[in-house]
Amino acid sequence: MSKINDRSREIGEYIAQPDDDLIICRCEEITKGEIRKAVYDGMFTITEIRRYLRTGMGLCQGQTCAKLVKGIVARELGVSPLSIEAAMSRAPMRPIEMKVLGNEIS
Repeated sequence: MSKINDRSREIGEYIAQPDDDLIICRCEEITKGEIRKAVYDGMFTITEIRRYLRTGMGLCQGQTCAKLVKGIVARELGVSPLSIEAAMSRAPMRPIEMKVLGNEIS
């Protein structure tokens, strides 16, 4: 079993840090402390943290925060960022009104 998915290992107790109020995901306003706390709550993968906190699910789709989140998770787990699988990313998109699509001529 790989180290990142070994949930039986003890990573210690969550201890707040002075910079935990630093905004990491600007689109969803998620702080470093919230990401760190999620790791200590058992979210060991980027996909789990994304689903739990919505990091990388805002307008930029993680283009701004993905590397930062990955680095925080790696640091808290004591592993290399290279050992953490990135979450699936999508191109940034904006909602479009149906009337715009309805006016297209086929």
